[in-house]
Amino acid sequence: MPPLPPLPLALHRAFSLLNRLDSPRQLLQAHAFLLPRGGHRNARLLSALLLASLRLPLRPHALALLRRTHPSVSLNAAARIPHLRGTLGPQLHCIVVRAGLASDAHVSASLIQAYFSCACVASARSVFDETVHKDIFCWNVTISGYAKSGNLDRARELFDAMPQRNVVSWTTLIGAYAQMKRPAEAVEVFRRMQVEEGIEPDGIAMLSVLSACGDLGAVDLGEWVHRFVVKRGLCWHIPLMNAIIDMYLKCGCVAKAVEVFEGMGQKSIVTWTTLIAGFALHGLGLEAVDMFRRMERENVAPNDITFLAILSACSHIGLTDLGRWYFQIMVSQYRIKPRVEHYGCMVDLLGRAGCLMEAQDLVKDMPFKANAAIWGALLAAARTHGDAELGEQALLHLIELEPHNSGNYILLSNIYAEQERWDEVSKLRKAMRDGGLRNVPGASSIEVDGVVHEFTSRDGSHPCLHKIRKLLCEITGDMKSIGYVAVLPEAPHDIEEG
Repeated sequence: MPPLPPLPLALHRAFSLLNRLDSPRQLLQAHAFLLPRGGHRNARLLSALLLASLRLPLRPHALALLRRTHPSVSLNAAARIPHLRGTLGPQLHCIVVRAGLASDAHVSASLIQAYFSCACVASARSVFDETVHKDIFCWNVTISGYAKSGNLDRARELFDAMPQRNVVSWTTLIGAYAQMKRPAEAVEVFRRMQVEEGIEPDGIAMLSVLSACGDLGAVDLGEWVHRFVVKRGLCWHIPLMNAIIDMYLKCGCVAKAVEVFEGMGQKSIVTWTTLIAGFALHGLGLEAVDMFRRMERENVAPNDITFLAILSACSHIGLTDLGRWYFQIMVSQYRIKPRVEHYGCMVDLLGRAGCLMEAQDLVKDMPFKANAAIWGALLAAARTHGDAELGEQALLHLIELEPHNSGNYILLSNIYAEQERWDEVSKLRKAMRDGGLRNVPGASSIEVDGVVHEFTSRDGSHPCLHKIRKLLCEITGDMKSIGYVAVLPEAPHDIEEG
């Protein structure tokens, strides 16, 4: 394809300004400037005008432009319109047919993308099925559309039927599985990519599989990715290194995460926040506080996510006063407006410390309606401190917000059982039965010697269960011998038991 001819100087200046316009009025002025100079006949300028109309947004103007441009420009721009519904997709389809471009694979791929962006999944599939000569881009766009619409089974079905695949095909499916929290499938496809076709993973594939490794606890594969990154000289890629740190932390390898962190020449705020959040996750609150202070000394300004991490760290180790102080300076010093998640952290902090009245006052005074996480924190605090009245109040809100979560009923049931209020326990059990609710067993997984072992409560089928229980009894005995006393009862009262 020959290069596009250069734009005249006046049009080139206008073109360079289009992506910097910050108001609909400026956009209309720019369009008025371009019209008498022939700008409406230039595909590059029309595309830039379309993107500016979508960005600002100026939807009526964007729709008018879409109907007057070549289908290839219209379709690519249409796919960028958020929440596009209704008639635009079919209108563009008609334009494609009238222009005699229905058999063009690239135009078909753009039309499929536009239909998926309109949530017209059936229409997108019809275009795909009717395209006689499908190129790999057409396949990839359709798989991506299914993945983004949450239909991973259809995406996998198409992926398995592809006559040939490239790295984008594999990466799209791996990323979709990781994003939809199906890490086992993400890892399986990643390994297939290497074994079956010998395709070297790109940065996106590695980010996705690192996320899956963290969710699975598959540290062996995560270490392989880390070695691959080092071997390919990609340690300069900050998001990739952040993902490696996060993977090690989720797999419990805190020392390795710190080693990677210290070896990074450049760090982003995400790097610092990831490590602080990882320390909090493992109950290393003092280490999290030290890292936060070091970050401040190095003149790295925390963001709202960093404060979520440090508040969580303070909550986990009982630093109530320090948590209050961080919540205060977040607003006064860093001018960060607290979100509902920050209030949730504070409610959890105060609830764990037994400051139940203060926690309730904070919920009353906050500028948001309390969500399920906040009422759940109050319910957990009520359970910890045996406050049945607060537990009842929290459960009423939780039933309204998440009526199918059986765990909320179980927490309140345990409060009643500890106070020997057996009639109330029976009422809750009946309410669960009447609502068709069952206690969903908890599950966890860990990788040992390259094999991922999954454990589910009430499942006694694991071949090493006897050894595991014996070791747990030994650990509990050692803890008790040095004065450890459990805050909660050792055996919670199961609401489904008779």
